[in-house]
Amino acid sequence: MLRGASAINMDAKGRIAIPARYRESLRSQHEGILVVTVDISDPCLLIYPLHEWEQVEDKLKRLADTNPKQRVFKRKLLGYAQDCEMDSHSRIVIPPTLRQYAQLEKKTMLVGVSNKFELWDEASWQQKLADDEALIEQMDFSQDPSLADFSL
Repeated sequence: MLRGASAINMDAKGRIAIPARYRESLRSQHEGILVVTVDISDPCLLIYPLHEWEQVEDKLKRLADTNPKQRVFKRKLLGYAQDCEMDSHSRIVIPPTLRQYAQLEKKTMLVGVSNKFELWDEASWQQKLADDEALIEQMDFSQDPSLADFSL
């Protein structure tokens, strides 16, 4: 389970260090291989442990190339996907095209969201948090059937 937000500096070569609490499981369960692709809704990157990505890839394979919406979805996620292997210092290199897509600079946020990480530019992450907070204040959660029985 990937969870929590970590402030991480990206070096000049585009490398980020995976937080220590995830390193062992990523190496033992996923051979230290992560797959990085773009998010289709937000200006961030999605980073999947290898076996989690393989499940996503299986779902993408089932999308129809003859359906324009499905083809665009498939092309974007697979077209940007890059395998990134953790080095001996538990760093991965984020390819330049992906750094450009998410407008990543030195200060980034790595956010665990269950089966994957999101990698954000720190300023974009702070803006997303503010936007989400404003949205939460406007929402009536009691009207959403999927949240009707959810409690904290």
